Amino acid sequence: MSNYQFDWVDAFTDKAFGGNGCAVVHDGAGLSVETSTAFVRETSLVECTFTGPSDVADIRVRYFLASREIPFAGHPTIATVEAMRSRGLIAGDQMTLETGAGLVKISLTGDQIEMTQVAPKFGALADPAQVAAVYGLEPDAIIAPPQVVSTGLPFIVTVLRDHDALRRAELNNDVLNALVGSLGPDAMDVMEPFLVTLTGATGQGDTFSRLLLPAPNPPEDPFTGSATGAMAAYLWHHDLMAKDSFTAEQGHWLGRPGQARVTRVGSNDAITGIKVAGTGFVLMSGNVNLPATP
Repeated sequence: MSNYQFDWVDAFTDKAFGGNGCAVVHDGAGLSVETSTAFVRETSLVECTFTGPSDVADIRVRYFLASREIPFAGHPTIATVEAMRSRGLIAGDQMTLETGAGLVKISLTGDQIEMTQVAPKFGALADPAQVAAVYGLEPDAIIAPPQVVSTGLPFIVTVLRDHDALRRAELNNDVLNALVGSLGPDAMDVMEPFLVTLTGATGQGDTFSRLLLPAPNPPEDPFTGSATGAMAAYLWHHDLMAKDSFTAEQGHWLGRPGQARVTRVGSNDAITGIKVAGTGFVLMSGNVNLPATP
């Protein structure tokens, strides 16, 4: 059993209890998958991060769900950087993270943390009727072809007609499993469909999204930074977003409003990266005793 310092950070918000929470375990990157996933389940959060030394970047970051390790996640990246900044562990206004998805560049401007997600990869198209069935929606609630897109973590980006359809969505796990299976063996690491509308939750927003999750995760993610990057790449690639930079919103119906500024790197036809910027709020800090293996 070893003692680790940790910070619990609400990401994509500057207030307590907003955005999406993430526990950052400092110097915990060497812990086993079993211990790391058990810690996530103990917190009841969607994801947690574990940091450690890197030979190729300023720091290594490992990302865990309650069920498994994933290569990258957006709100935990914001949380990790904010946790390090609050502890005085960052020198200057630039740093690089080593992640399972590659190197992620970070820029700090005031209270804003901007991560540059990797160039998007556009994958399989999904059947709109099948995606709609996952959520108990009618097929015409989807207004563009759902597609697997990754800027570090693959999601099925799904554009819905309006907020009414977004609110009515309810996840059916069995239909979701069938949907992912229909995309072929290369899509087995795909995350859930990321549902987006082209109207913000507030007057400041340009998009408003939801990510519904299967067990053992919490039922809904308050703010999903990795999916926001994939969603933005999709909108630009399909000429559904006229702005070069826009404001994405998520979590408002959960009472945890989150907001990110998203900026394209490159042209619509040749996107070389997606910048996602937001703030973080350190809610609590302390020590946790964790075994190397549970």
